[in-house]
This record gives sequence, C-alpha cells and structure tokens, in this order.
Amino acid sequence: MKLNIKYDINMACKVILQEHMDKLGIPYEISGMNEIQLTGTLSPDQYKELELSIVRYGIKIIDNPKNAIVQKIKEVIIEMVFKEDKLPESKISAYISDKLNLSHSYLSKIFSELTYSSIENFIILQRIERAKQLIIEENLTLTEVAWKLNYSSTAHLSNQFKKTTGLTPTQFQRIVQKRNNMVFS
Repeated sequence: MKLNIKYDINMACKVILQEHMDKLGIPYEISGMNEIQLTGTLSPDQYKELELSIVRYGIKIIDNPKNAIVQKIKEVIIEMVFKEDKLPESKISAYISDKLNLSHSYLSKIFSELTYSSIENFIILQRIERAKQLIIEENLTLTEVAWKLNYSSTAHLSNQFKKTTGLTPTQFQRIVQKRNNMVFS
C-alpha cells in the first residue's frame, strides 16, 4: 500500500526547532522564515546541544552572515517558484531584492562567491524542478506549465528542460508514465 502525503517543510522545521528550544530552556521568538530571535542568553553548552540535537533533521545553525544571506536568497526563490500559483511578471531580480531589502548586485556577488554559481542558474534549476513536479503531480500540459512558470514560450521551457535534465519534457513524461504503469501493473 502506498500513502501519498503532503507536508509543509517550513512548518515541520519550525515545530522541530520550537520543541528543541523549549526542551533546552532557551528563551526565543520565531521572528521570520528560518530566523529565531533569542530573548535571553545562550550558553556555549546550550548552543552546542541545540546544534547537535537539530542536525539529525538536516537543520543547521548558520554562523556566517554571508551564508545566511545566501540561504535567504534560496528560500525566497524556492518560495516564489513552489508556493506562488504563477511566477511574478516583474523581473525576478527585483522581486528578490525587494523581498530581502538589498541590492541585486550585492546579493548576486555574495551568492556567486559562496556557491560558485549564479542566482539565475539557481532559479533555472528550481523552475525545472517545479516543471517536473507539475508534470508528475498535476498532469499539466507543457503549455500550462510554461504559463505557470512564466516562460515566454513552450519552446523556451523545452530548451531549458533539455539543457538541465538531458531529456525533453515529452521524454520525461513518457518515463513517468512507464514508471506509473509498472507500479500499478
């Protein structure tokens, strides 16, 4: 038997963090997406214990401010691509800059310095992941996927899809259909 589940990764992480902070008696307030404002002092022992208790969930404390900015950039992009019904019509660089209240050139410089890749490349990767999800889970046509992800044309989406995955969207759909037929046979 197979169970299909839907989960909110941000909510899951928030609950995990709250439980561990409470267990360690650390006074805090959740101040935003992936940010905790400490309302008291944190001893080195508490810090280490918190760090060790959350790492098994794939949660890490980010000490370097530049790493924190890169993480926020990624979160804004992922939220934009996966949570929005349709990507914004405005320039994505302006969208990210507005969300983080920092200039795009500054964000771009830090992102490429730490990831050895560009923000634009990360956006492409996320859009293609979302396209795959829409094809698999929502069974959308390529035209519908292109519209949702704000591609100028289905040809543009197809080219980026092939460049990123090595497959055309049609080839990808066939593989998914074959896999589904094998599971249900």
